[in-house]
Order: sequence, then structure tokens, then C-alpha cells
Amino acid sequence: MGMPGTSLFQWLLRRRESGIFLALLALACLITSFQPKFATASNLFLVSRQIAFTAIIALGVLFVILTSGIDLSVGSTAGLSGFTAALAMAAGWPVVVAIAVGLLTGAAVGAINGAIVSYVGVTPFIVTLGMLGAAHGAVLVIKQGDSIRNIPHSFISVANGSLFGISVPVLILIMLAVLSHVVLNHTAFGRRVYAIGGNEEATAFSGVNTRAVKFLTYVICGLAASVTGILFVARFQSAQADAGRGMELDAIAATVIGGTSLMGGEGTVAGVLLGAIIMGVIRNGLVLLEVSSYWQELIIGGIIVLAAILDVVRSRKRG
Repeated sequence: MGMPGTSLFQWLLRRRESGIFLALLALACLITSFQPKFATASNLFLVSRQIAFTAIIALGVLFVILTSGIDLSVGSTAGLSGFTAALAMAAGWPVVVAIAVGLLTGAAVGAINGAIVSYVGVTPFIVTLGMLGAAHGAVLVIKQGDSIRNIPHSFISVANGSLFGISVPVLILIMLAVLSHVVLNHTAFGRRVYAIGGNEEATAFSGVNTRAVKFLTYVICGLAASVTGILFVARFQSAQADAGRGMELDAIAATVIGGTSLMGGEGTVAGVLLGAIIMGVIRNGLVLLEVSSYWQELIIGGIIVLAAILDVVRSRKRG
């Protein structure tokens, strides 16, 4: 009979996240060896906050990808949600109400995506690509490209604050990650999300309303994007017209790097968090190493392509 500790160690080794975690440790050690500033408390605080912005969106993306879908509009959704929340704040509305406006905006965008994908039957890639442009265009139309700067100081100080040395965005991420884990692993809705990604037709035959489940995953994705969009308003102390643009790439990459299959039906919250941390560490490391911004985009783009290739390889091995 083996020791309990040995069994636990073997279980950890079998977990897919273990390999991702080891890769993260190796990456962190490599960057630190070239640039010791990476491991300083002040830098790790800043990195963790930036990671939180991406990871919150990636949690929403996880729900959609688990159903074999995709959402390319999350970056623009974040920008539009932050913009509507800032508009409400600038108009003198209570901060809580303004935050609700931003969240409802994200949910509405997700509902539109979900309705078209689930009930009309249009390919998610096309729908969300169109929404990417539409959401950003809406921001430009509302303020003609101008930013909104008269944001209440109370909101900025709280959302940019920290508790026990942990930034507010990271605390929000932790709460959302726990909630997402519970929903996906301990509710009927979560089981149906995984089932749809595994075999949508068989799930429908079993009596599950697959359209409703898929619709809700897009609403959840829109809500997650709106949380980051609202936090951006505090981070930059204004609502910028281009806030959130391009974040869909990091969010999707974090999800796939974390072991979520683009084919659907396979992925975990822990994996998404590790993937987001890897993306954040790479971006921060490149900045500290003073790598040109042009090279940074090339490297990040290459990582995304590599992640997609690895996902295909994993799928073939499972097959």
C-alpha cells in the first residue's frame, strides 16, 4: 500500500495543469535570470493586476469554447461596457448604478451574440467578428472617438486599491474563478456545457435545451468582458475609445495554453488561470528585457499559433 503523499504526488503529475505549471516556473526562472527586477514585489504586484484583466475575460471565453464556440468580440465588449459605465458616472449617476449599466451592456452584447449563434445558426466566428467591429464602432459613435475623464475619485480609489497586499482586480478574479469552477463542476448547467462540447447532437437527444445553454455561455462571456472593461476605467482613470481592443487574442490564447480544447468539451478554470499567468509573464518579461514592441507582437502572435497547433496535436492523440 502506497503512502498517501505518494498517491497525491502521482495524481498531481497526471493533471494536465501540472505540466503547464512547471512550464510557468521554468519561464519565470528564465526571465528572472536575465532580469532580476521581474521577481521584485512591486513588479509582481503590477503583473498580477494586468494578468487579472486578461484572466477575467478568459474565464468567460472558457464557457463559450467549452461548447465548441468562440467569441472574438470580448475586447470590444470590454471597451463598450467600460464606456457606458463611464458615461453614467460622468452624468452623475451613483457608482453602483453606473457599474450595473456597464454589466448590462456586456450581458446585452453577449445575448446578441448568443441569440444569433444559438437560435439563428450563424457560425460563431462570423457573428463575433462582426460584433467586434460593431461594439467598437458604437463607442466611436457615442463620443466621436473622445475619452471620458470626469470619473468619480471614489470609484478610482476603490477599484485601484488593494487588500492585504492583493490588488482589487486580482481579488475580483479570485472570486469569479471560484464561482466559475463551482458552476462548471458542481451544477447541471456546467455538466451540460461540457456535454455540448463533447457531442452536441447526443446532448440534444438526451433532452437538454442546447440552444439555451449555448445562449447563456455567450451572456456569461459578455458579462466577464464587461467586468474587465469597468476595471479599465479605474485603471486609466478615464474611458478610452480603444480600451480593450486586441484583448481577445490574449484571452483566447490564455484559454488554449491552459489546456482548453478549441474543439470543445475539455478545459478547466485552473488551466485558464495558468494560461493567463503565462501570457502575462511573457508580456512583462519582454518589456523588462526591453524587447521592441514590434518583436513583442510577433512573439505573442507566434505563441498563439503554437498554442493552436498544440491543441490540434492533443486532439489527434485523444482521437
